[in-house]
Parts: sequence; structure tokens; C-alpha cells
Amino acid sequence: MAKKTKRIFIAATRQNDGKTTVSLGLIAVLQKRHDAIGFIKPIGQRYLIENGLKVDEDSILIEALCNLQGSLKDMSPIAVEKGFTEQYILRPRKTALRKKIKVAFKNVSQAKDVVVIEGTGHAGVGSCFDLSNALVAKMLDSKVVLIASGGIGRPIDEILLNAALFEKKGVEIAGVIINKVIKEKYSKVNKLVRKGLKRNGIDVIGIMPFQKTLSSPTIGEISEELKVDFIHGRMNAHNVVNNVLVGAMKPHEAWNYVEEGSLIITSGDREDMILMAMSSFLLHSKATSRVAGILLTGGITPHKSINALIEKSGVPVLMSQDDTYKVASNIHDLVVKIKPSDTVKAETAIKMVEKYIDIDLLIKKMA
Repeated sequence: MAKKTKRIFIAATRQNDGKTTVSLGLIAVLQKRHDAIGFIKPIGQRYLIENGLKVDEDSILIEALCNLQGSLKDMSPIAVEKGFTEQYILRPRKTALRKKIKVAFKNVSQAKDVVVIEGTGHAGVGSCFDLSNALVAKMLDSKVVLIASGGIGRPIDEILLNAALFEKKGVEIAGVIINKVIKEKYSKVNKLVRKGLKRNGIDVIGIMPFQKTLSSPTIGEISEELKVDFIHGRMNAHNVVNNVLVGAMKPHEAWNYVEEGSLIITSGDREDMILMAMSSFLLHSKATSRVAGILLTGGITPHKSINALIEKSGVPVLMSQDDTYKVASNIHDLVVKIKPSDTVKAETAIKMVEKYIDIDLLIKKMA
């Protein structure tokens, strides 16, 4: 009788809790223990066009960084494009979609020791087209790891709410991971969450502290996500943005708020703010912080003499046609995802999983 491939379904209590970070790190760690690891994200909501096919961006990321073998389309069988839900409600095709997932999983799991399955949000996501995470986990005969973010009371409440739907579908919770815990509260959260969940028969397999590196976008990512163009300094697109500062004050006052990796958002006619930001970029030292870049708003181009200085400085500068408030709001709402080129973030994610997740307990739970 053929040996059954181990599999684990990574779900979360809400979006952006860290499913991809955990999946990436988990695969990298498991590759040190097993020869053949597979990955599948049955339903993807953020997709790219790869060789004419719609493929979830997380599948592209993990395939590239973990050097996985197999078809990208099998790793991402269903891409939820605009209008998908509306079309499904009008013309349901439940059997066809489920078959697509099962066939893709069969291909992905062929000759694999372990398959990591990444869900798409909380237990109920996908119910509107009859493919909730709970149902997909049941279809693929997989136990679930639930991820929740920070705190004590809220993650416990959210975990128990999600666990109820998984259990209703007959899916076992292998354990939970609490992610993005503020470092100053780590010890307290670690103690109380474990105790609180143990009372409900749920094991904690990891508590991961908040890691700013994984939540901070680069200048290049802001350009890509907000669809704003570089006018200077594209060679420094990798600069990481740790802080956003709106240039609505006098430059000497703004200096007090500049942190390492600040993005200065200001109108193109605020030459004083532009020169201050450029000075920070060029003259930083141990006593001063260096800005990551400048984002000009209102579609206003600086005077040609200022432009010439900017170009020589190498400071990355983006240009948006929108007003300052809208630009700042869009950056605040930005969802930061690890990209295949983000080797530093990928290495950070792997080290976090190695250090804070009990891999031995997880493997035992998968058996």
C-alpha cells in the first residue's frame, strides 16, 4: 500500500495574518528534513499572468524561492478574478471547481513527502462559491494550522470561532500560531495564550514576534502597488520604508520627525522639503537618519535646478498625480507581500519559523 503524503493546511483568522510567511518558512525548514516538498494554494485572490496563465502570486513566490518542482498552474488551480463570485452565483459550477482542485492536488502531491496547502483567509472565506477554507481542507483530507495576530483575548476569540467551522466540517486543528506579537509583550502573550487555548483543547505550536522588516515596503513596491512612476533614483528602489512623513511643516521642524527609512510625501513645489530630504539622504551619519525616498504629489514637477540636484544625489523620487492626503492614505492601506527578489525578507521569514515554531510537534501532528 502506498504511503500517504503528509499534508498541512495553513489558514488564518483574518487576511494578512502571515500565511505566506509561515508557508515559505515552513517549506524551507521541511526541505532540510525531507527530499520532496510540495505546495499548493487552491484558491488565489491576487494573481499574476505567467505564461498566459492566471497564477496566484504566492505560488510564484514560493516556487521561485524554494525551488519547487512541478507545474505552477497545479500550485494555483483557481484564480478568483473580478466578477468571479457574481458569475458563480448566477451559474454555479461546484463539481467542476472541486474537481480542478483535487486534480491539481493529486499532481502536486505525486511522490512528495509533505505538501503545504495555503488557504486564503479565515475558515469561511470562499463560502460564497461553495469552496470555503474549511471545505477545501476537508476535501484534501488535511489537518489545519490556524494563524492569528498578536494580543491575548482577540486571537483566542478568533481562533475558537474559526475552529468551530473547521470542526463542523470534520477538520482537525493541528495547532495554532500567534504572529506579530509586540516584543515587549511577548513573554506575557506566550504564557497566557498557551494557557487560554489549552483550556479549549488547542495546542500552540508557535508564538512569533512582530518583525518590522516583513511589514515594511520598499520604494519599488510602493511604486508598483500605487502605480506611481520613478522620476529619479530607480537604482535605489530597494530602499526600505519604515516610516511615512507628510511634509506639511517647516523643514527644520520636519528634521525632528525623520527616522531611518522615512518616506517624505510632499508637493512638488515644496522645494524646501525636497532639499531637506535630499540632505538627509546624502549627509546621514550615526547622529542623523537617512530618508528612504521622496514621493511628490499633485503631479507638480520641481524646478529644473532642483531636479538637476535630485538626479545627482541618487535619492529615489516618485511622482503621483493624486493629492498628499490620498497618497498617504493609500500607503497606510498598502498590503506588503514578500516578492521573489526580496531575499532579505525571505531569509527573515525562514529564520522566524526555525526559531519560534515547534517543527517537531507539527510533524508529529501531521502524522
